[in-house]
Amino acid sequence: MNRKLKFFSDQINKAGVKSSVRPALQPEIDLEELEAKLGEHEHELLEMNTNSGTLRQTYNELLEFKLVLSKAGSILAASQNHATPADHELDEHIYDKEVDDGNGYLLEQGIHQGASESGVRFVSGIILKSKALAFERMLFRTTRGNMFFNEASAGEPVMDPSSGEEVEKTVFVVFFSGEQAKAKILRICASFGANCYPVPEEIVKQRQIFREGSSRLSDLEVTLDAGTQHRNKALESVGSQLWRWILMVKKEKAVYDTLNMLNFDVTKKCLVGEGWCPIFAKSQIEDVLQRATLHSNSQVGIIFHEMDTIDSPPTYFRTDKFTNAFQEIVDAYGVGRYEEINPAVYSVITFPFLFAVMFGDWGHGICLLLGALFLILREKKLSSQKLDSFTEMAFGGRYVILLMALFSIYCGLIYNEFFSVPFHIFGKSAYACRENSCSDAYTAGLVKVRDPYPFGVDPSWRGSRSELPFLNSLKMKMSILMGVSQMNLGILLSYFDAKFHKNALDISLFGYLSLLILIKWCTGSKADLYHVMIYMFLDPAGDLGENQLFWGQKELQILLLLLALVAVPWMLFPKPFILKKLHKERFQGHSYRFLGTSEMDPDSEPDSARSRHDDFNFGEVFVHQMIHSIEFVLGAVSNTASYLRLWALSLAHSELSTVFYEKLLLFAWGYDSLIFKLVGLIVFAFATAFILLGMESLSAFLHALRLHWVEFMNKFYHGDGYKFKPFSFATLADDEE
Repeated sequence: MNRKLKFFSDQINKAGVKSSVRPALQPEIDLEELEAKLGEHEHELLEMNTNSGTLRQTYNELLEFKLVLSKAGSILAASQNHATPADHELDEHIYDKEVDDGNGYLLEQGIHQGASESGVRFVSGIILKSKALAFERMLFRTTRGNMFFNEASAGEPVMDPSSGEEVEKTVFVVFFSGEQAKAKILRICASFGANCYPVPEEIVKQRQIFREGSSRLSDLEVTLDAGTQHRNKALESVGSQLWRWILMVKKEKAVYDTLNMLNFDVTKKCLVGEGWCPIFAKSQIEDVLQRATLHSNSQVGIIFHEMDTIDSPPTYFRTDKFTNAFQEIVDAYGVGRYEEINPAVYSVITFPFLFAVMFGDWGHGICLLLGALFLILREKKLSSQKLDSFTEMAFGGRYVILLMALFSIYCGLIYNEFFSVPFHIFGKSAYACRENSCSDAYTAGLVKVRDPYPFGVDPSWRGSRSELPFLNSLKMKMSILMGVSQMNLGILLSYFDAKFHKNALDISLFGYLSLLILIKWCTGSKADLYHVMIYMFLDPAGDLGENQLFWGQKELQILLLLLALVAVPWMLFPKPFILKKLHKERFQGHSYRFLGTSEMDPDSEPDSARSRHDDFNFGEVFVHQMIHSIEFVLGAVSNTASYLRLWALSLAHSELSTVFYEKLLLFAWGYDSLIFKLVGLIVFAFATAFILLGMESLSAFLHALRLHWVEFMNKFYHGDGYKFKPFSFATLADDEE
């Protein structure tokens, strides 16, 4: 039935017939009735296809015959020396003349290949243009040159009767003498796929045959049109029910596939199936099984029993339309283990926020917000439509885009950038000119005259000499703070995960640089943090001088350095030895086992109930722990440096936005011409839309994705589980969509 339904679908698509609106998903007929109905429709369509194919082939042959009759007639007329060109020029206008010699329908009587009184015969036909040269050479060699080959191009592509495709062809006429030559020529024509058609020498007969062919073509056109309409009606009738039939067959097939997973018990009297179900759905499943027992009038009820297993259960997270996209982002990295901490819970906030740090501009954020609101407000209509791949991807992540837009507006307000232009939104600037010193100054000679700007970057930094160093310092330190905070969150989650699974060996914290940054910002110190961090390792006991931020800093640095030196071997050596000891204690005395009996055949036990343990490989565990230790130590440095991409992309986005604003919009606005201003505005809008909102947003998205997958999730997330995929008819309908 699947084959028949696929055949119907292909025929509908080929004919270009539009199916009606899909009906309800519940089938109204049983499977046996559907199979008989599909067989009837298939037989009807196959018969119509056969008849249509035969008529179409005849129609194409008649078209070729008319073409051969026209071109070959001209060749024959030119070859007759006693005739004038005016009498024998064979074209469609001459054939339209009313000439009747009383011989009846010559096309039905059949015309043999021509032969003149001198014994010279000819064969006329049509062949593919690409084969004409090889065909002529083969004829020449076979007849040893005792033939004359003449050809004329068909002019326009011809529908081939056999393949039904439009191809370039050439009409030919071969003159020869003798029956043996004729037999050889006809065999060569057949081998080259040439179609031979009889053409009489008399022009009167040619005209009559031409008229008969034209009349028959007209009749065939009417017949073909009627057949096509009848076939389209049949396909429309099938198409209106095709979706329901496909879904019904899919459901039945899925049910039988699931039933095939069941096994007979030892008594061969009942079926046993093992599977997974969520704990919250256990009571619902028991109720459904009880109802199924009552409705089936079974004498034996269905037994639902929990069993112990050493297999790892599948992972299932209940999501809605808001959280589903974030869960898909995490699952793209790897499906979590059973009862492993789900990073999607934190990624709902951290992912769009890190995107916004790189994309911070509240003007661009408003544009993203409008796009997200458009997708959300039209989600009912869009969810019922067939979307292209890009629109479907954007629609699926509409709530991700919404949060990215909101956080971009927030970060843009912090950076005080609206399409790279600062605004005095939260009050006056903290800097101003002194009296009588710089009355017209904007970016130079400014001094601090009031409290700091309440929120975000002071607009006076815009255009000043120290704008770039200030923003570089700000964004770089923010990147380090965010990176260390997120990585520490990952390490903390790793601790909670290990504690939940009672794995005390996996518990480990760092962030001294972040502490120094916060102290420097809060105290206004001029300490060089580069100098502090470098000489913490090169000269731990040296004098800090002006780089001292707080009392006891030197002693704390020495303590942290010692802890770092101890932490590396502490992570590497104890765990493998402790695991080896635990393994020996766990399996001590398990070297012997009871002999089995005929009643207790171990092969009869299900796989999930068998206990097994492998020999402990100390070398493998040690190498594995060494790799993890090296990865963690190097990651503490490299992952922190990787978060500097937040600073780099934020700065690049800001500078590119400034270039577009100054070199496109302001440059065009400096002219008095309205057209020039309009062109500049259009170019600025397109550059902003395609480069800043398109390419830059995609770049920031990918970098935020990398920061979560590599720098954050590798601290605690294994991602080597597998999804819980329950049997569901709704899933079948979605797959068919």
